[in-house]
Amino acid sequence: MPPAGEISQFTAEQIATLQAKLEKRLGPEYISTRPGPGGGPTITYAEGWKIINLANEVFGFNGWCSSITNLTIDFIDAHDTTPPRYSVGTHCITRVTLRDGTYHEDVGYGTAENQKGKATALDKAKKEAVTDALKRTLRSFGNLLGNCLYDKQYTEQIKNIKLPPVSSAVAPDYYLF
Repeated sequence: MPPAGEISQFTAEQIATLQAKLEKRLGPEYISTRPGPGGGPTITYAEGWKIINLANEVFGFNGWCSSITNLTIDFIDAHDTTPPRYSVGTHCITRVTLRDGTYHEDVGYGTAENQKGKATALDKAKKEAVTDALKRTLRSFGNLLGNCLYDKQYTEQIKNIKLPPVSSAVAPDYYLF
């Protein structure tokens, strides 16, 4: 065992390999776009499930975990309609911890507008806040987990790359039904 404060060569190699992976940027297959609020500029983002899959690939399915450290309802508005409709805003602070104890935290926000039921509005806003917080926290680990999406020059370049269409003629062999 190395002296306190030093790391073994094996651990140093693991860290270097992990760092090299995290420095890579997301490929176009991981990036989505949508119109900005009010018809503003296009927003470039990565879907939550894709980032979670990447985190599993990079850290291993058992090499990281996430926890909600705070989930707060910021507002619940009942609209004066018959039947009433609801809008909700929530924020969430999430922590992602790696197997070695390293962790990052960040905040995410979620909204649900004009929903038919209060429970539905709360559910949607909370899920959105948790996913947003998880994605923001994972990006703290590096480009591969979404930090590259904050580089405007990169996102402009990646938008111009056209992906070949996915063929659905053959189902993958990993389906179990």
